[in-house]
Amino acid sequence: MTKKIKILFILPSLKAGGAERVISFMATHLNSQKFESILMIIGKKEDAVYPTGCIEVRFLNKKRVLTAIPELFKSILIIKPQIVFGSISHVNRVIAFFSLFLPKTKFIGREANVLSVRKTFPIADRKFFNLFLKNYHKYLDVVICQSNDMLNDLIKHNNIKASKLVVINNPITDDFQLKNNKTHLQTDTINYITVGTLHKRKGHIRILNVLANVDHSFHYTIIGSGDELENIENCIKNLNLSDNTTLIPYTNKVPKYLRENNLFLNGSFVEGFPNVLLDSCAVGTPVIAFDAPGGINEIILEGVNGFIVDSEDAYIERLNSINAMYNFDPKVVSQSVTSRYSKEYILSKYEDLFTNLVNE
Repeated sequence: MTKKIKILFILPSLKAGGAERVISFMATHLNSQKFESILMIIGKKEDAVYPTGCIEVRFLNKKRVLTAIPELFKSILIIKPQIVFGSISHVNRVIAFFSLFLPKTKFIGREANVLSVRKTFPIADRKFFNLFLKNYHKYLDVVICQSNDMLNDLIKHNNIKASKLVVINNPITDDFQLKNNKTHLQTDTINYITVGTLHKRKGHIRILNVLANVDHSFHYTIIGSGDELENIENCIKNLNLSDNTTLIPYTNKVPKYLRENNLFLNGSFVEGFPNVLLDSCAVGTPVIAFDAPGGINEIILEGVNGFIVDSEDAYIERLNSINAMYNFDPKVVSQSVTSRYSKEYILSKYEDLFTNLVNE
């Protein structure tokens, strides 16, 4: 019997987030006959919102990755995985450092954003990591890029060998229920929705500015939490949109809300490969997004499952046009992503990568 490939996946937490969702899903759904997955979480078990099935999960109960470094390294020595898999740049920096001392172990880093653009929206408590091991990618055996934008950015701005880079898109992680085949009628109030962390890079403010200038009745639902909440609330009030807008914190009923709305509005300035756009299309709800790096132009097929616009004026014009004649077919919208990003297809790409890396 062939020995299983042991993979240690490392995440800062299992709180709501794209990387947390994708990596926990992958760790629990790899072929258990070929792979042994262990999930190492820096944070606490009580913060976890994602299921982890029957795999081994270890919580270090640390508040920061920085303070967990000694215990992480010790755990790798004890577990002896053939592959260590990190996601999110500050975790990737740490495992790249570990690679200097563990030459027989393969280290994979999955990047979560287009880094050259993401740097313009810094996170305060990660300033140290931005200085630590600045060219960390070169110490990793493989760097996973979620989109072609990410791959091209790493080559251009980080001088990484293309041979180290692999594009593997995010999968559709759930079996989403398709919405009823109902179209928006011009006499109805059209329902818009945005789901995501409340952070400046997500562009909620510019979506609100757009909605303040459309020519039709609407209701806008924002789902998420984050440090931009107060600014968003003030903007809603200042634009007189309080009666048109509902704010909802984290909920496990996102698919239900996506089905109930007519259009997903994406205002991001930069993405990795946005899971929620896949989720929205999977249930049959199309997307309107600003042109921004990070896989949006790979997910959205113009006129099929949504549109990409390049300015607030173009966004307003597109929303007015869709409201006047809503002609998206939920089945077509869903098929546009399920045919390209099914969990079976994406998992097979990861399994091939892990197998080839260990056997090379």
